[in-house]
Amino acid sequence: MASQTRTTTDHDEIRRWVEEHDGRPAMIRGTMSGDSGVLRIDFPGGAGEEELEHIGWDDWFATFDDRDLAFLYQTERSGGGDSTFVKLVDRASA
Repeated sequence: MASQTRTTTDHDEIRRWVEEHDGRPAMIRGTMSGDSGVLRIDFPGGAGEEELEHIGWDDWFATFDDRDLAFLYQTERSGGGDSTFVKLVDRASA
């Protein structure tokens, strides 16, 4: 069975999926350029928690839209079961 992924730019869908997986919007510390930094989603037990700074959804989505990003997420692992795999990709290539 192959893994299942979905790509979206819908803010409500992104927020709902992230919160259902106990994630929080974040950026990588030390990457500020202008008003924003490198975006991430922080999941409990995720790698590099000490490098992430939590930010509000409004700021996260403002940067997401300014950079024309799309949210690619895995809805199901290849062996079945839930996943927290996320990748931010350019909308033009989504």
